[in-house]
Amino acid sequence: MMTTERGGEGERERERGPRKVMAFGLLRRLLSVVLLLDGMRVLRGFLASPGSRSVFLPLRRVVLSSQVATMEKEEIDPGVIAGLEIVKYPHPSLRARSEEVAEADFGDAEKIARRMLALMYEANGVGLAAPQVGVNKRLMVFNPEGKKEKWLDEVILLNPKIVDASAGTDVGTEGCLSFPGMSGDVARRKWIKVEATSTKGKTIRKKYQGWVARIFQHEYDHLDGTVYIDHLPDHQRKDIQPALDDLINAFAGPKDDIAL
Repeated sequence: MMTTERGGEGERERERGPRKVMAFGLLRRLLSVVLLLDGMRVLRGFLASPGSRSVFLPLRRVVLSSQVATMEKEEIDPGVIAGLEIVKYPHPSLRARSEEVAEADFGDAEKIARRMLALMYEANGVGLAAPQVGVNKRLMVFNPEGKKEKWLDEVILLNPKIVDASAGTDVGTEGCLSFPGMSGDVARRKWIKVEATSTKGKTIRKKYQGWVARIFQHEYDHLDGTVYIDHLPDHQRKDIQPALDDLINAFAGPKDDIAL
């Protein structure tokens, strides 16, 4: 009888076991929710305090300064690389509207693009448009990293066009390999949607924003005969005018070909 009584208690204990586990699990979940709500309340209070700005603003500055550092990396004139050379203002190709690349020329365009990338890296640039090497075709190359070891980030676009863009703009500092030693503040669309063709004839559709959108818009301008100095505020344009005059005086081509 005693054995039978102990067996009954064991059965009841085994029945109570799962209920205890379920109750403990519910208690843990309830405690987690309470801690989460309390943590959110503390975080909201911290973010509302003036001291929180000193914590988060430096992080934002680091991100922005890394972009500026890439964009303001000192450019150099490497001379002739892979048979190409960067033309300087006021070379007439910088003011000419470029023609579309014909499908029959896609193969040749890829060869030129590869040479342009080699030249771009040697010049410490992040982008280059065909008019900058004296070729008035709608071809651009860029690499937002500006490093040839980051070749997976290379972009080659034929006949690109902007199909949509943000209403808002951002102002950022820009320079140009065709305007050595100069820079200025330029407003660009925050994001853009583009269509282009690859050197293999495939349609490319992309949305670029931020730093990459700025690079694209800068190079795209070149294809229409627009240069970054056209976007500068009057006072900045006036500041760089002496440097522009030096480039004009140093231009080796016929003066009749100058396009300001």
